[in-house]
Amino acid sequence: MKKALEFLKESGTFYLATTEGDQPRVRPFGAVFEYEEKLYIVTNNKKDCFKQMLQNPKVEISTMNKKGQWIRVAGEVANDDRREVKEFALEAYPSLKRMYSLDDGIFAVLYFTKGTASIYSINGETETFSL
Repeated sequence: MKKALEFLKESGTFYLATTEGDQPRVRPFGAVFEYEEKLYIVTNNKKDCFKQMLQNPKVEISTMNKKGQWIRVAGEVANDDRREVKEFALEAYPSLKRMYSLDDGIFAVLYFTKGTASIYSINGETETFSL
């Protein structure tokens, strides 16, 4: 899990795929962190992607680094409404404070309940591990 976290952090922007009915939906994300040995992402609970993740928790993340490697993180997510996790997220990403606060009613954090990450390289090598 730590390797996936570092890859995503180093890449900056990563792309999260959800589904809306039978239509895939992809959008950029930037905040990812570890809490209690789980991989977390951040969003706004008024956004469609949040609603899609509640309806179908299967998601996939992908991004590429400057070395020409890319990662795919596939799994299932769950909402975590605990205040201490949100506090941790705001401290890990101070820039989030411009968009969210602990009591704004829209700040949401979700974690992977299960999943795998695969790192690929242009030479065909693949490394896969569990979250």
